[in-house]
This record gives sequence, C-alpha cells and structure tokens, in this order.
Amino acid sequence: MQKVKLPVKVDPVRNALKLLDYVGIVEKSQMPRLEASTEGLQSDVDVTLQFGKDIQKLTVMKGTAHAKVDLVCQRCGETFEHLCEADFIYTPLFEKTNEEELPEAYEPIELDENGEIDLHQILEDELILSLPQVAMHPLDVCPRGNMEMTWGDIEPADERPNPFAVLEELKRK
Repeated sequence: MQKVKLPVKVDPVRNALKLLDYVGIVEKSQMPRLEASTEGLQSDVDVTLQFGKDIQKLTVMKGTAHAKVDLVCQRCGETFEHLCEADFIYTPLFEKTNEEELPEAYEPIELDENGEIDLHQILEDELILSLPQVAMHPLDVCPRGNMEMTWGDIEPADERPNPFAVLEELKRK
C-alpha cells in the first residue's frame, strides 16, 4: 500500500461525521521547526489519524506520528539517530464547549475561520514536544557511557535543630 501525502488543512467535524481514517506521510520539507530543533530529519513523517465521535458525542482526532531524526549526544558530542514518536488525541473547541468539562486525555484545539485545523503544524508541535530534554545515546552504545563522571563532591546538609522543637517540649508539659 502506497502512503499518500496528507493535506495541510483538515475539517475535523466533517471527517468525524464520515469516520475517516488517514494513513500517510508529511514530507520532511514541511517540518522546518522540527528540522531546526534537531540535527536534521532523516525521513518523512509517517502519520496515522482516526476521526470520530466518542461516548460523550465529542469530535475526536486520534493519531500517531513517527519520524527519524538526528540528535547530538550531550554526553559524547556525536550525532545519533532517534525515532521520534508522538501519540495524541485532540478535540475541537466550539463556543459552547467548556474546557474544564473535557476529558483529561483530550487536548483542545481551536478551529480557524473555515472550521479547519492546520494538520502539519499540529504534527510538528507534537513531534517537537516528544523530543528528549537531554539527548543521549543509550549507555551501552555511547563511547563515553562507561566512564564514571563526577563534578565535585556534594557536602552534607547542615544539621540544624528543628525550629518546632520548643513547641514539642511545651506540648509535653
């Protein structure tokens, strides 16, 4: 099965009424912020989306996105390949929707003036958020992973008397 390019904008309400599913790709050239956040994208972004209604009759867009990126190991300084994966569930916000009443698993999203969402922007945001805070090789693969690294000794904390010890003595009397 050949994967197709996903549209930039989609109407989640109309797609949910039709119970549409998308399996496709977003070209890496469409992800400039993700490319800038990494050392480079190795592959296009593989995306799976399902539109539908949940038990509460809320419009829901569930999906996953996968892309191979290059990151710089903060331990050894070498570039390594990382599979960036993101799972997400969105529901569009309408005027009558109260955000506090939405299920915790759902991320609210606002529609534009045409009732559509920018799919590429959402996917790029999710992949950027799924990047590791500190990029490092696994210990067994990293050239510096087996080295013991310390940066000084931590002195023990001062043993101060409890300021409420006086109250404890008064309580005993």
